[in-house]
Amino acid sequence: MPELPEVETMVRGVRPYMEGRLLKRLRRYPCRRKPLSFTPDFPQIARTLKGRIVREITRTAKRIVIQFIAPGSEAEALYQYLVIEPRMTGLLLVDDPPSREHLRFEFEFTDEEEDESRPNVSYWDRRGLGTVTLYSQQEFDAFLKSGRLGPDALAISKEELYEKLQRTARPIKVALLDQKLVAGIGNLYASEILFLCQVHPETPANRIPRRLIKRLHLAIREVLETAILYEGSTLGDGTYRNVLNQDGSYQNEHRVYQKEGALCTRCRCQKIERIVQAQRSTFFCSNCQKKY
Repeated sequence: MPELPEVETMVRGVRPYMEGRLLKRLRRYPCRRKPLSFTPDFPQIARTLKGRIVREITRTAKRIVIQFIAPGSEAEALYQYLVIEPRMTGLLLVDDPPSREHLRFEFEFTDEEEDESRPNVSYWDRRGLGTVTLYSQQEFDAFLKSGRLGPDALAISKEELYEKLQRTARPIKVALLDQKLVAGIGNLYASEILFLCQVHPETPANRIPRRLIKRLHLAIREVLETAILYEGSTLGDGTYRNVLNQDGSYQNEHRVYQKEGALCTRCRCQKIERIVQAQRSTFFCSNCQKKY
């Protein structure tokens, strides 16, 4: 966490509060916790972005991408991209944070007219595992072409998904977590996707029959799009929050994740099981999910 739905929720949540605004300064908060990773260092990022305008906010896989331009310029070569990867506990917020001690930095904006409906945006991170990277246009293009990220989980085609799965004999659950294969799916949603399409998580990826690819492809879209609609999943530790510091609600729709020992909601005769794959917990119904 956060995975694609939570990051997409953050992007949509902060977009009205950031796009079109001029950055007065990037303010860093003193924090005694594990420091974030900044590339280049924070002072250089702050100097580069000061006085620039937020042109657009988008998502790439599990990353938030904030595009900045110089005032009065639309020259593509001059774009700067601030890429935030929240990893386990990072949040973008426009409301009071869960705790002040884990506040990391804040975007302070200048408006022609004071607009209290558009407060500043802050970044909060309990464990400090998030990364913040500033790219030039050329560097950002190179990053996208580097092969570090596969096709986005909401954009990949059925044919491309099948071709990529054919290249690996790893268990399908493990393969879905590989960001070079398909970007955006994490541990929680992989379990939910495989339950929905009734595929056993230990099935070798290259043994998924072509006839089932459509079902898997549809399950990926249904689970992720529905989770976005519900603004993500807030688990028992309460770490993930939307930009208004409120719980997501997709956790109430989980079919198998963290449901070990509960009766399967589909077959009503088998309890949900838990196994460990690639050091991650996997939840599934051995009666409903077929191994190929």
